[in-house]
Amino acid sequence: MGLQTWWIFVLMTFVVSATPGPNMLLVMSHGARFGLRPAIWTMAGCMTALIGMVSISAAGVGALLHSFPAVFDALRYLGAAYLAYLGYNLWRAGVPKGDAPAHAALPETPQRSAGSYYRQGLAVAASNPKAIVFAAAFFPQFIQADRPAGLQFAVLLITFTVIEVSWYLIYALSGHKLSHFLQQAHVLKNFNRVTGGVFVGFAALMAASR
Repeated sequence: MGLQTWWIFVLMTFVVSATPGPNMLLVMSHGARFGLRPAIWTMAGCMTALIGMVSISAAGVGALLHSFPAVFDALRYLGAAYLAYLGYNLWRAGVPKGDAPAHAALPETPQRSAGSYYRQGLAVAASNPKAIVFAAAFFPQFIQADRPAGLQFAVLLITFTVIEVSWYLIYALSGHKLSHFLQQAHVLKNFNRVTGGVFVGFAALMAASR
């Protein structure tokens, strides 16, 4: 593809990736509550799902979901239910009494493996079937028909991955910076409820969207 076309893709992807969504919120939340390393494992799970979804959209699955709304709706409702479940768990997450250190509220932290963070990131990113439809509509706009499609798609996918990972790192580091403020029980409680409420909000938007 031409360099101008690639730059347009870079700018549009930069804006789209910067927009807060369930993936970014999960990475930031894990960075704040559990630390930078768990956030990176969460990010790896999200990226695995996104790359897979973009790749299968290139195989025509996006058009298939668009042609069969019932299948798309079923996946959408399942994804919304999972996001609502995460929001509910965050809302009810325990906090220490009084002014005890916030890490006391997270007894699960030492027991969770890197794989558990990875799987949760994978599940959240994969819970949104609209990503497949979006990729099927977005990526072809930048592929020129008179040039090898496979090579162009590879360039777009690599570019998308670099930009998306960069934003994940920004959100993870921002969350990690917030961990200092979560050392007070009331701050942690409010953080859990706000992030839990936002997850439920994402679930409602996903369930209501057409």
